[in-house]
Amino acid sequence: MLLAAAAHATWNIAAKRAAGSRHFVWLYSVGSALLYLPIILWICIQQRPQFDTRQYVALAATSILHLGYSLSLQAGYRSSDLTLVYPIARGFGPLLSFIGAVLLLGERATALSALGMMLIVAGILLVAGLTREPHRAPRKGIFFGLLTGVFIASYTLNDGYAVKALAISPFIVDFTGNLVRIVVLAPLAWRDRAEVKREAREYAGPAVVVSVLGPIGYILVLFAMRIAPISHIAPARELATLAGAYMGSKLLSERTTPERIIGAVCIVVGVVSLSFAR
Repeated sequence: MLLAAAAHATWNIAAKRAAGSRHFVWLYSVGSALLYLPIILWICIQQRPQFDTRQYVALAATSILHLGYSLSLQAGYRSSDLTLVYPIARGFGPLLSFIGAVLLLGERATALSALGMMLIVAGILLVAGLTREPHRAPRKGIFFGLLTGVFIASYTLNDGYAVKALAISPFIVDFTGNLVRIVVLAPLAWRDRAEVKREAREYAGPAVVVSVLGPIGYILVLFAMRIAPISHIAPARELATLAGAYMGSKLLSERTTPERIIGAVCIVVGVVSLSFAR
């Protein structure tokens, strides 16, 4: 989970640097698919996975949810700072994931987990600037951060069920999402192919970083879900929140207020509380 958090924070910095690209999601999806195709072929040849309706439904769901996640996250980075969008998304997502795991999957809530949820909510309010001059809070950034969090919670529950209950390989889960993104976004990329070529040259570095680290980070999460409760894994992976907020302020020279720093700390303490709740 620590390796996954480091990978996630790093590729989000790269994605923010490519916020000006209209086709960045398609570019890094193609890169990931090409990079991980040999592994998928090896799994299919060696393991010969047999899927029924449940597996196909789970893979279809993860494809749709990851497409929504990728587009909403990139839209958030175009409209606002990483130090705003990233903590909100990474805090709201595990909050919903934990609630969903308790209500839908029967996992148990405790006093410590309740404390964690309250800290996450407080952290989101602080990071978004809603506790101080709420009328000046960047509405678009908050909206896309919350929307991204909804997609995070949804695909976390779906994919956790896919790898735990349905025994689908984490590599196949991640690869399917990339493949569907390529197909869905391909018509737009083809119509705007001159711009795609230009962006491929300009944003080659960030695209490569996301192509490599994006799947690695999430595949590690999926393997962790096989051996631990989803209500613990979902919060634990958000330890990247503080690292992402710090790197956003230092590497991207974004304005960091004391409220955002305190809010990011609250989110991290909150997710740790959820992680250790029994």
